[in-house]
Amino acid sequence: MQASNEHAVKVLNSLIETTLDSANGYREAAENAETSTYRTLFSERAQRRLDLTRELQSEVRTFGGEPETDQSLMGKAHNKFVDLKRAIMGKDDKAVINEVERGEDAIKGKYEHALKDDDLPPAARQVVERAYASIKADHDEVSRIKHSLN
Repeated sequence: MQASNEHAVKVLNSLIETTLDSANGYREAAENAETSTYRTLFSERAQRRLDLTRELQSEVRTFGGEPETDQSLMGKAHNKFVDLKRAIMGKDDKAVINEVERGEDAIKGKYEHALKDDDLPPAARQVVERAYASIKADHDEVSRIKHSLN
């Protein structure tokens, strides 16, 4: 595999892990939300993140790589922390939305970092840009929701 292809695979696989972290975070948020509106919103977001993951995985294959299929170790650890926190504190929409926004800040930052990568091939950059547009819109909406609750 060419060096530029290897680099693209590495960047895309990193984004896949983070996007899977996000999908799992949204799934957990849906399970923990009190309000049906939030449960529906978060379930839809989880599915949207899985769709983005499949697009990124497909792009990895075009570069001759093997796509990631699991979330990161940090994401798994965070999910366990959230489970523990929920067991102690119970369900609370405001707390769930605060956690979701933290996750949205992290994934948005990761995609912004990837878009600043001058070595990312144009084809990979286009896929990342499309995914970022969806992620940024979701981030901004969650931020608006959080601020309306405070």
